[in-house]
Amino acid sequence: MQRERTLSRDVTATQIPSGEKTPLLAGTSVMLHQTLGGSYTVQTDFGLFRLDAKDADAIGEEAADHSVKSATLADGAPDPEAVWAQLRLVFDPEIPVNIVDLGLVYSMDVSGDATAGYKVDVAMTLTAPGCGMGPAIAEDAKGKILLVPGVAAADVRITWEPPWNQSMISEEGKMKLGLI
Repeated sequence: MQRERTLSRDVTATQIPSGEKTPLLAGTSVMLHQTLGGSYTVQTDFGLFRLDAKDADAIGEEAADHSVKSATLADGAPDPEAVWAQLRLVFDPEIPVNIVDLGLVYSMDVSGDATAGYKVDVAMTLTAPGCGMGPAIAEDAKGKILLVPGVAAADVRITWEPPWNQSMISEEGKMKLGLI
């Protein structure tokens, strides 16, 4: 799937795996490696970077629409299935499996009420404690959760207990990774 592209405008990218924000200038040649969940993994002469959906046009792509149409329950609360669907749009830029199927999401809870607003709390982990992309992945998850109708606030917390291991990957995830 690798395709060579040239940036048509300046963008701010997230360096992989450090998670640092880095400017990439118009005219930079990039190799497009992955287009999953509305973000793009590209490679330059200086390493791997993640581009957000808002920068799809800079590499000649059309950003996918990940808005959630109708996803509230009768009382106005966000539909938990819609939240899980949004979490399935979040990817580690180095792994072509979403964070839910990777087994990185430990819990998702909706609290609050229609008057004060509904909050979604997510506890997740990473495949390795040294992963510098953790904050970027958590921020991506938070942004996608906030697109769900009825969600007024979201908190995505990274935890290391229990430690992640490959047995936590779903059957679908294992198939995508060639583990079964």
